[in-house]
Amino acid sequence: MSDHSPGKLFIGGEWAEPAGGHYEVVDPATEEVVGLAPEASRAQAHEAAAAAKAAFPAWARTRPEERAAILDRTADIIQRDFPAHAEIARRESGATTSTARGMQVGVGIARFRRYARGALEPVEVAVAPQVNEAGPMGRAGVFGALAVRQPVGVVTCITSYNNPWANPAGKIAPALAMGNTVVVKPAPQDPLSVLRMAAALAEAGVPPGVVNVVTGSGAEAGEAAVDSRDVDMVSFTGSTAVGQRIAEVCGRGMKRQLMELGGKGAALVLEDADLGSAVAGIGTTFSFYSGQICTAPTRVLVHRSRYDELIGALAAYANALTVGDPADRATVVGPVISAAHRDRVEAYVELGRKEGARVVTGGARPAHLDRGFYVAPTLLADCTPDMRVVREEIFGPVVVVVPFDDEEEGVALANDSDYGLIDYVWSGDVARAFRIARRLRAGGVGVNTVGRNMEAPFGGFRKSGVGRDVGSYALHAYSETQAIVWPG
Repeated sequence: MSDHSPGKLFIGGEWAEPAGGHYEVVDPATEEVVGLAPEASRAQAHEAAAAAKAAFPAWARTRPEERAAILDRTADIIQRDFPAHAEIARRESGATTSTARGMQVGVGIARFRRYARGALEPVEVAVAPQVNEAGPMGRAGVFGALAVRQPVGVVTCITSYNNPWANPAGKIAPALAMGNTVVVKPAPQDPLSVLRMAAALAEAGVPPGVVNVVTGSGAEAGEAAVDSRDVDMVSFTGSTAVGQRIAEVCGRGMKRQLMELGGKGAALVLEDADLGSAVAGIGTTFSFYSGQICTAPTRVLVHRSRYDELIGALAAYANALTVGDPADRATVVGPVISAAHRDRVEAYVELGRKEGARVVTGGARPAHLDRGFYVAPTLLADCTPDMRVVREEIFGPVVVVVPFDDEEEGVALANDSDYGLIDYVWSGDVARAFRIARRLRAGGVGVNTVGRNMEAPFGGFRKSGVGRDVGSYALHAYSETQAIVWPG
């Protein structure tokens, strides 16, 4: 196991006692305490940002090959302790065993590997020479130019609770690869994995102050990590409401932002769709992270001619899913993250009933589970576009279905949203699906798939976010572009 101090913050290369004591991290499946997480004060978050600022000049000048080697070693160290990491990730996030292993720790390792390579990507792009006539700016001449990507500085990374390995790795690794230093504030529900990640980075040889982690059960540490004068950029994954508050603070300080916020993904199922493919894709909302994922196709828009058939197939899919203990390898649907979030999801289902939606399946707590924060996969039919359950992000295993009569109406309904992260189109005519995809106001569109290309830009339109990351786009996100001009 990587050498680290449980229950301590990581500031300036040292494990520090938290000023505010500790709080309990709870297993969503058993309601038992997984461990104690440190409660950082505002002063400690500011201290972490100051340490990152002090470490920045030397780290920014470090050879790319050295940064790459540290990121590669980090991946090796995480891989070495893979079983223990997957176990703690499952226990603190409620993810199933396969998800904790493959999509959490496994993807976290892959991202450190990817940005070890990313550290070596060129940062200079030649600009075409320009001929200038003599004038007030000087003599005539041919002027060359370079566009050079430079690190932003100190980046505060505020991460989501649904993936305590892949999400932080997707921020920390590209930020470090570009020469930035970071202050990481994990989600309060599952910070233990991120502290393990910090320990792996320290063991890999990251210099003191380059990576700092402050945790807390409330907003105090995160707010301080955003408003610190030493912070140049904030990278946030979470709800749109919190993102808006962070953006207001960033705006006052002109801090750079990367915001990956909420979603209400439209799944447009046309009359010529392969219904089996559509059901399998939409059905992931019922199971993957128990619907706690912003990219989920939660808002199904289906051609009226296929409406009843799709409802029946989705209900059968949901009813066939095993809901239960995520430690059991037969489990497909685990709990949601907390009792408060379970209450929120259940309140939305009840709201849907009151708004006139028909609960086809689900809508009640699984009767066979007497503890844990479980929500049964729920399908709401006969929905209309004005319902709150159709317009607002529920962030749970709940799918709403709205019929449409023709392609134009379907596209209009898909675009009638405050969000625009990832939409989906299912059609047997791929050319038609691509044509429709170009009309959708979303940062990404899946054509006959919910799969992702992990080099493609990721981010949202409208209230789903600001900026793009993933692949080389993440390296661009954590950099500023500088122009260097000279006479030829």
